[in-house]
Amino acid sequence: MTRIAVMGGGIAGLATALFLARGAHEVTLFEQEATDPGMSLDESFFQRPRPRVPQAVQPHALLGPARAVLKARTPDVYARLLDLGAWEQHEFDWFAEHPPYRPGDDDLVLVRLRRIVLESALRTAVHAQSNITMYVGEAVRGLVTEPGADGLPRVTGLHFAGGTVGTDLVVDAAGRRSPVAGWLTAAGARTPETETHRVGLAYACRWYRTGHSVTSAMPHVPYTSATPYALSIAFPSDNDLLGAALVCTVKDPTLPALRDPATFDALARLFPSTGAWLSTGPRPVGKVHVMAGLDNRWSPTADESGPVATGVIRVGDALVHTNPTMTQGISLALWAAGHIADTAHRADRPDEFARSYDCWTRDMLKPWFDLQVSADRDNEARLSGTSPAVEDEQARLRAARFPCALEDPVVMRAWAQARHMMRTPHEAFAAAEVKDRIEKWLTRQPEAGRPPTGPSRDTWETIAAGAR
Repeated sequence: MTRIAVMGGGIAGLATALFLARGAHEVTLFEQEATDPGMSLDESFFQRPRPRVPQAVQPHALLGPARAVLKARTPDVYARLLDLGAWEQHEFDWFAEHPPYRPGDDDLVLVRLRRIVLESALRTAVHAQSNITMYVGEAVRGLVTEPGADGLPRVTGLHFAGGTVGTDLVVDAAGRRSPVAGWLTAAGARTPETETHRVGLAYACRWYRTGHSVTSAMPHVPYTSATPYALSIAFPSDNDLLGAALVCTVKDPTLPALRDPATFDALARLFPSTGAWLSTGPRPVGKVHVMAGLDNRWSPTADESGPVATGVIRVGDALVHTNPTMTQGISLALWAAGHIADTAHRADRPDEFARSYDCWTRDMLKPWFDLQVSADRDNEARLSGTSPAVEDEQARLRAARFPCALEDPVVMRAWAQARHMMRTPHEAFAAAEVKDRIEKWLTRQPEAGRPPTGPSRDTWETIAAGAR
């Protein structure tokens, strides 16, 4: 049995603690954010401020990898999600009939839910686990370290208000604001590597209660609409709630106007995606939530020479923080939590364990981080009007992928495999059959991709000016 302390009781921390405990390890979990156990899901979601977790109130969904991990490792947690109102949507539900089955199609499923639903299901399971000791409202105050045989500081425990806990391994799941890097440097470690890419996008979101089943009254329109300056995304969610999001650049002068509920509603109604849902008459719940100042950040406890300390590793946003446009974050966190649970028995060889985990994260997680960075650069350039004026043939093919997928199940499968992280976009769209279908689709279209689907810039600015 290994003694493991987990810093952070968000999704990454809860999942890591639970997976480890079910592998017969002794786990101590610290969550500094105090919670009221008597609050309902909706009270907690709409009324409890969470300044350290600004993404908590933004729309969420689980991709296929997250769903697969939960079903395999904690089927009780997955069943609890569904009991709490989450529901499954297969990517082929877009078509009147599912196309002929191919291996892997079962994993092309999106789970519709709010973040609070997953947190609640995980925490229920954690509290029922006898070999997890959880401190709620208790912040970790520092690391206990000693010189390691390899010359690196070795973490052997944590300081908190109630004293000290000794460990064989510390898992840092304290999010992108984690203090662990500074503590390691103060203990004499080399400065850990951090790769940061600022994201020039801002998200405005508002929630609505539909008053009817979102699954039975679902408009048959794509969930995303795009103009040259903004995106609109509809998020049907659990318990007949709907999230609507508008995305623009942080430099857009109309961004402050999106905080005005009437302005947000008026603009969201002009996009086919969110407009189709809002035309059914849902009732707004709460204010508009704006999230900006984001970055994509890769923060291992290592540098180019390898781990800077032993006895401590990172998971979730503390390790890899990605912009939410591709919905990758929870899948990356659960992949890492599962890997930690599978290998924690080797933590008694701290140097070997630290190097092995660093290599695994770079092989398995870093490519998806790099993909997110590239996608965000493309989106920011397009929405700010700085994309190249002349596009090559490959750019035309990329632009045609999604609209073609809405008409062609074979292309939809490739698009869904890329979306659900089964293959990279390059791998998914490299198949000759897929390329041929997209090329033939393009010959039938006057333009590559769909025309802008939303209000003109003049209309957008006129409505925004009314708010100011």
